[in-house]
Amino acid sequence: MINRQIQDELLLCATEYPAVTILGPRQSGKTTLTRMAFPDHAYCSLEDPDTRRQAEEDPRGLLAGFSGGVILDEIQRVPSLLSYLQGIIDNNPAHGRFILTGSHQPQVHQAITQSLAGRTAVLELLPFSVEEIRQYRRPLLSPFEMILQGFYPRLHQDQLRAGRFFSSYLATYIERDVRAMINVQDLTRFEQCLRLLAGRIGQLVNYSSLAGDVGVSSTTIKNWISVLKASFILFELPPYFANVRKRIVKSSKLYFVDVGLAAWLLGLQTPQQVQRDPLRGALYENLLILEMVKRMLNQGKQPVLYFYRDAKGNEVDFLISEGRTFTAIEIKSAETFQPEFVSGIEYFKKMFSKDADIQGKVWYNGDRKTEYHTITVSNPLVHGFDG
Repeated sequence: MINRQIQDELLLCATEYPAVTILGPRQSGKTTLTRMAFPDHAYCSLEDPDTRRQAEEDPRGLLAGFSGGVILDEIQRVPSLLSYLQGIIDNNPAHGRFILTGSHQPQVHQAITQSLAGRTAVLELLPFSVEEIRQYRRPLLSPFEMILQGFYPRLHQDQLRAGRFFSSYLATYIERDVRAMINVQDLTRFEQCLRLLAGRIGQLVNYSSLAGDVGVSSTTIKNWISVLKASFILFELPPYFANVRKRIVKSSKLYFVDVGLAAWLLGLQTPQQVQRDPLRGALYENLLILEMVKRMLNQGKQPVLYFYRDAKGNEVDFLISEGRTFTAIEIKSAETFQPEFVSGIEYFKKMFSKDADIQGKVWYNGDRKTEYHTITVSNPLVHGFDG
């Protein structure tokens, strides 16, 4: 069994709050994590029809049956239960008593905000990180094998075939999660939109173009993308704005929370196909950006991340913001470093170094770690993400 890196933060939060809520995509390991971390808590799955019916018809009776700690799994199935938790917690605010898991559907987030504000810590658990997989697989998969395989726990623990897993995952996601959130009249077009988004990883979002290709309105595309973000299928990287007179791109970029799903949607079946594909660089970028997101979430941090691009084409792939400190990162899937890799970073430093401390990095797919014009050049999968 793989030890999840977020567990230390989870246990710490349980000593500080009456409830801890863990949100994340379907099958990211929330149930396994909570049951391992809190073996003495009772377990209550709201996926079970009988339990769910009791939660809907007699919520007070259900909750009264747990005198000690309890894990309430899949809280999005009965979000109204959260309003009853509020009174119980106020009467007995013992820390760590309630552990909640669920998907980040809008109604769940709203219910948590309204009913449990100040009473629960909220953490997000994404699929395995590279470091977590390293516990299980030695030697580690190549980057292109990782892209193809993805990071969902069952893929690695049960040695499942990626194609079969993602086919089933997508069917379940659309049938259960999408239908629960929005009224999609044409599921075929929704899936077509998802496949088109896989082909536009790391590109500026163009709602009009997507709408034309799918045959729906721009408003519909915006609604669908909101659902895909809320349910942890897509991750949005916004542009960085600053008070400068330059024209700055205002559209966001989209990445897949699990790059393996994107590879499957693109029809890629072997690492060699990934390596030769025109989207190789975008998939590699997706892999590394989401790895950094996981690292921050596993530490209980809310990532503050951007990209930079102006109207003249000056660009930095990835910006990590920590107060007035920025790490500007260029990501390349090439195995050989080229001096032009640093041009966007150097431009960004020139523009903003008076207002912020800026560290530059190039992440590439080579073996050698070096420095070029004070910019660190390394492979984070080999040398670590902190180097």
